[in-house]
Amino acid sequence: MKYGFVKVCAASPEIRVADCPFNTKSIFESIKAAYGKKAKVAVFPELCITGYTCGDLFAQKTLLDGAKRAISELAELTGNMDILCIVGAPLKVEQKLYNCAVVLYCGNILAVIPKTKLPNYGEFYEMRHFSQGKPEVTEIEINGETVPFGTNILIKDRNVENFTLAVEICEDLWTVNPPSDRHALAGATVIANLSASNEIIAKEEYRRNLVSMQSAKLFAAYIYADAGFGESTQDLVFAGDNIICENGKILARSSRFSNEIIFTEIDVDRLAFDRSKTNTFNATAAEDYYIVETNFDFEETVLTRTVERTPFVPQNLGKREKYSEDILSIQSNGLAKRLKHTGAKNAVIGISGGLDSTLTLLVTARAFDLLGLDRRGITAVTMPCFGTTTRTYNNAVNMTKEVGAELVEINIKAAVMQHFKDIGQDAEVLDVTYENSQARERTQVLMDIANKNGGLVIGTGDMSELALGWATYNGDHMSMYGTNCGVPKTLIRYLVEYEASKTENEGLKNTLADILATPVSPELLPPQNGEIAQKTEQFVGPYILHDFFLYYMLRFGFSPEKIYHLALYAFQADFKGDEILKWLKVFYKRFFAQQFKRSCVPDGPKVGSIALSPRGDLRMPSDASAKLWLDEIDILTY
Repeated sequence: MKYGFVKVCAASPEIRVADCPFNTKSIFESIKAAYGKKAKVAVFPELCITGYTCGDLFAQKTLLDGAKRAISELAELTGNMDILCIVGAPLKVEQKLYNCAVVLYCGNILAVIPKTKLPNYGEFYEMRHFSQGKPEVTEIEINGETVPFGTNILIKDRNVENFTLAVEICEDLWTVNPPSDRHALAGATVIANLSASNEIIAKEEYRRNLVSMQSAKLFAAYIYADAGFGESTQDLVFAGDNIICENGKILARSSRFSNEIIFTEIDVDRLAFDRSKTNTFNATAAEDYYIVETNFDFEETVLTRTVERTPFVPQNLGKREKYSEDILSIQSNGLAKRLKHTGAKNAVIGISGGLDSTLTLLVTARAFDLLGLDRRGITAVTMPCFGTTTRTYNNAVNMTKEVGAELVEINIKAAVMQHFKDIGQDAEVLDVTYENSQARERTQVLMDIANKNGGLVIGTGDMSELALGWATYNGDHMSMYGTNCGVPKTLIRYLVEYEASKTENEGLKNTLADILATPVSPELLPPQNGEIAQKTEQFVGPYILHDFFLYYMLRFGFSPEKIYHLALYAFQADFKGDEILKWLKVFYKRFFAQQFKRSCVPDGPKVGSIALSPRGDLRMPSDASAKLWLDEIDILTY
């Protein structure tokens, strides 16, 4: 429950058609299993107390009375359990029979929600037995207990701010205007669906997409519990295809034909953040809704859901390759448009032999191909100085050659030494002036070559460097178009790997492989024994952590405490808690202190859900204080 996480489950207990006592026992066994795993919400299939396939037996008083007794028995059995259970049952209200979801909590029947959309086509004949539920909420009596009845009912919890649950039943989801649409606009962050969806060829894929898309459209968690083994197979077979989604992402799904209980944790704070920042999510007041409250015990939820260590990088290889192609296409098309608009036939890149400039060169080559321009119009400038190693120099030269660009070599040592003399800098003092003078000299060279050639300087800096301010102001910070500005450091490696896997040029493939194996460094300090001495991550911290922090801070607005909690879970095998805290503090200090650099960055394409452009996604004052965030980190302990 802490940090907005709520453990939930969807269950498909084995049932017997029309055997309410057996079904009650089976449902309760599933509830006990869910309660034992600390679930706060358990959703069961449509009409599971009787079975969905009872047919004309729904007209029998004996069956309906048995269902009512089962509801009361389940309420009594769960009297001491802090778990919200939603079970399906037929109930007669004022001489009309309804297909209902019954909400139970701590021994009480909190609400009864009837199905709105009744299918009467193909294999379905629900209108033969049931009446359509209405939004208006009235009161009904079940075994001496007065409870609200209607579709416009929300279940809110007093201890979990953003937990609000609403219910729809099976066909409700498959229609043009599902009830969950208005439930979400009224505040429901969690939708429970009690379903009996039979299996036919290709239906499982359609069902998966339907549930996933509805959760995405509503910025909601969607708990879909499907009827399984035990329903009548007279004409249909049910597979228990349970699905739990969060804003379009499937968090858990059962194996079909298994009568399985699936568990996961939903993050209601994350859902609420997405709604709050999306002004087209037109939330309305829940004035015509009946609110029922629960009072969950407030405790930390033990996570079992996947928390990706590299949230910018898809873990699935096929998806990663598709994303890589999409990103490279966005980058190259953006640059092609800028080149065409300005009439530039030349692009100038500072090529270092590192990952960032490598990706920029590959993207620029793609842009030239799109425009039908000769790649010799790409001027790759290598500018060796005090920290350049033979390895990176050779990779820069080989890369340029294999891509087919023009290589220009300008050794800037003499120019930098003259600059040191001009400003009174001791060349033996390896301070920030020593480093930044080289970066600014390189940028000046690139800008002047671009002027000379009528071209554009293409920037190489990436989004992670922008977030941390790891760039020399008016040095590598500046360009005429920044192709990598939307790409974090952890993703750049995979983009270069993707290009290496695609190329048939063995020379290029081998060079890219060595670049991928080279430590990340600005190479502004002299080498030691011919090897890179200045390794960025030893100073600024591991990029895998910083990209993790950046993603959860900007994408979902998480607090440092929650980000730390997630990082502990995701990186438990790699980093100790005190290490994570150390770099988390570095991240926030640098992110706030370095906004002035981001406030004047060059144009460049957004490629993902997060971007740092001051003209687009991040309108942040350059002098904002980080005190609140740092104070929160200071009280955290490992």
